[in-house]
Amino acid sequence: MKKNIFLAFSIVFLSCSDGDLQIETLDFDSIAIQNCDALTTATEVLFKIDGDEALILDLQTGLLQNEVSTTTIESTISSQSRLIYRVFSNNVSTSYFCDDFPPSEPKVTEEIEAESGTVLITTTSEDNITFTHTIQLQDIILRNASGESIIDLTINDFGTIETSN
Repeated sequence: MKKNIFLAFSIVFLSCSDGDLQIETLDFDSIAIQNCDALTTATEVLFKIDGDEALILDLQTGLLQNEVSTTTIESTISSQSRLIYRVFSNNVSTSYFCDDFPPSEPKVTEEIEAESGTVLITTTSEDNITFTHTIQLQDIILRNASGESIIDLTINDFGTIETSN
């Protein structure tokens, strides 16, 4: 019996793959979207901060519009928009992203840019003065410097922002 248990443990440990890292979720769902200035249709950089992590969305120019969308507006990640996940040496604040000269601390310890995916935006309005932009992410794939993949299909809802005329 002891030989069978040893054999079973040996098979488990020796059969483990050193392949791609698969992290199922980056949990930024409950984190509010931030930006540096008043939100307008010219706003391109949106970010979410969770302690020592940040998720940064750099939108394609002209993607936000103060008009109701009849279809979902799409922007391809890596060629039109960018999504970046950063890990810092310590907790990070809004000033890191918004100051003219970013502070020297905390330092970025890891930066992973999405290599593919899609930004989806739906715009609605009840009064044609204030426009609600619902931003979703689809089929996001991030790959770190070691070539390990973070395939995350759970950050679908990036959040909602409002702009006005």
